[in-house]
Formats: sequence, C-alpha cells, structure tokens
Amino acid sequence: MEFFARVPCPVEAAAALPGRLTISELPRWCACIERVFEDAGTAGEIYCIWGRFRVHREAIRDGVRFTLPGCPNALAWTVRGDGAEVVVHCTIDRRDPDPDFVASIEDFVAAWARGLEHGLR
Repeated sequence: MEFFARVPCPVEAAAALPGRLTISELPRWCACIERVFEDAGTAGEIYCIWGRFRVHREAIRDGVRFTLPGCPNALAWTVRGDGAEVVVHCTIDRRDPDPDFVASIEDFVAAWARGLEHGLR
C-alpha cells in the first residue's frame, strides 16, 4: 500500500531538505517519531508510534529514503523535493493490513506534512 502527502514550499527549501533530514533530526520533522537512540549517519535507532526500530537513511535524488528493516510490514518512506513542493511517500508490503495500522500510517504521513509545513517556513 502507498500513502502520500504533498507540501508546498519554496524551491530553495526543497533543494536543501536532503541535508537537513538526518536521523538525529527526525523528531523535529515528525511528531510520530519521539526519540532517537542512535544516529550513525546511514543507520540508527528510533522510537516511533509503532515502537523501537532500527532505521536506515539513504540519500536519493532530490531527497531521502528511510526504511525500518526490522518492521514486519517493510515500512519505508521517502521525503523529496519536487519543484515547489515536497512529497512524502510511505509504503508497506501488505495489501490488506489491519485498519488500525492503516490509520496509524495515515497519521504518520500527516505528521510529516505538518512538520514540513512548519520546518520549511
């Protein structure tokens, strides 16, 4: 399944985003990520709405992709600039997940959108 959010922002802010989206800064950008236990650049450990997970960070063209390799649903999300907006794209590998889990992912993506709206001003 896929989930999306789009946040309007200045092109310059979207272009600078990859350098600002570090593991240590995740709680600043998304209220659903409460704590960072470790940040080793491309890998770390966080506490989020689903519990404690290892997280991987990968720089991609115009953005960053984060994955939770130990997540039973293979959750991953991408935050990238696309002209005058930032796109948040979250995926899981389940076709028919529990409705409560779907609602939590929608909350997660919405929290990213709110964090980006606030942080990119």
